[in-house]
Amino acid sequence: MKRFSATLTHPVDTPPGPGEARELAEGVLWMRLPLPMALDHVNVYALDDGDGWTLVDTGLDSRKSRGIWRDLLGGPLAGKPVRRVLVTHHHPDHIGLAGWFQAEHDCELITTRTAWLFARMLTLDVHAEPTPETLEFWRAAGMAPEVLEKRRSERPFNFADVVAPLPLGFRRIKEGDAITLGGRAWRVRMGNGHAPEHATLWAEDGTLVLGGDQMLSTISPNIGVYATEPDADPLAEWLESCERLSHHARDSQLVLPGHKLPFTGLPVRMRQLIDNHHGALDRLLDHLGQPHTAAECFAPLFKRRIGDAEYGLALVEAVAHVNHLFRLGKVTRSRRDDRAWLWQRKG
Repeated sequence: MKRFSATLTHPVDTPPGPGEARELAEGVLWMRLPLPMALDHVNVYALDDGDGWTLVDTGLDSRKSRGIWRDLLGGPLAGKPVRRVLVTHHHPDHIGLAGWFQAEHDCELITTRTAWLFARMLTLDVHAEPTPETLEFWRAAGMAPEVLEKRRSERPFNFADVVAPLPLGFRRIKEGDAITLGGRAWRVRMGNGHAPEHATLWAEDGTLVLGGDQMLSTISPNIGVYATEPDADPLAEWLESCERLSHHARDSQLVLPGHKLPFTGLPVRMRQLIDNHHGALDRLLDHLGQPHTAAECFAPLFKRRIGDAEYGLALVEAVAHVNHLFRLGKVTRSRRDDRAWLWQRKG
C-alpha cells in the first residue's frame, strides 16, 4: 500500500512578480501572468533546451500580457529564442498567446489534438449576443430570472476576445508519448473533466510534474457543463482521471501547476481532489430530497455564498454534479413550466 504524506508543502512561497522568473529546478523557470478575475494569475514555465526555450502555457492575449512577455524575452529569457510552446489545455488563460508566439516568433506549437481543435473552433465562433442554445441551456439550469434577463442583452464571452488567432499546424501529443523538453525526458499522461484531453507531463526521473489545471494545490479546478454538450458528465471523467493519475504520484515530485504555488505531496492532494467531489455529491444528494434546479444547489455544493462574478462557473459546475447523479441513477428529473429541470433524489 502506498504511503501518503500527511500534508502538502510549498517549497517556494513567494511567486515571481511581473517580468520576473524564478528557477525551480535546473533549467526550469517559473513566471506569472495576470488574469482579470478573482483567480488573478496563471503560471507559465520556460524550459531550457540549450539552444532555445520551450514555454509551457502562455496566458491570455492582452496588451498587458504581451508587454510582460516582451519584458521576459528581453530579460530572464534573453539570449535564446523561444522555439516551442507546449499548451496543456485549450482554456484561454493557457492557450491565449500561443498563436502570437507562432506568428511573431516562428515557434512550434505542441498540444493535444482536442485542445487545438477546441481552441481553433472557438476562436472562429464569435457571437454578438447569446445563442438560442445558450439561452435554453441557462433556462434548463434554472438560472435566476434577473440574471438571465441581464445576460440575454449582454455580449457574451468570446474566445477571440482573449485568444490570438491560431495558424494552421501543430505537433500532437497523446497519452503515453515520450517527449524531451528542457533536457529532460517526460511522459505524457492525459487528464479530463476540467478540459478534454488535458496534457500533464511527468519527468521520467521522478522529480517534476507539469500539472496544468489538473493538479492544483489549494483550489479545485472548475468542472463544468456547457450548452455545447448539455448532458455531458465531465465529473465522471474527472474522477477517473484523478484515480488513474494517482498511481503515478509520489511525495518526492515537485508539481508545477497552472495556478497557485508549486507543491510536493501529490499523492495526498490527488486523494483530496477526489474526496472533495464525493463529499459534494453526498451533500447534494441530501439536498435533493426535495426537487431543485441546478441553480438552487449552490449552497450544498460550494458551502459559501456565490456572487455575480462566480455565478456562471458555479452554474456550470452545479449542472455537472446533477448530471453525474442522474447518470448514476440516483436522481430523477422533470421539466418545470419555465423549462427548467427539477432534480430529485430517488426514493
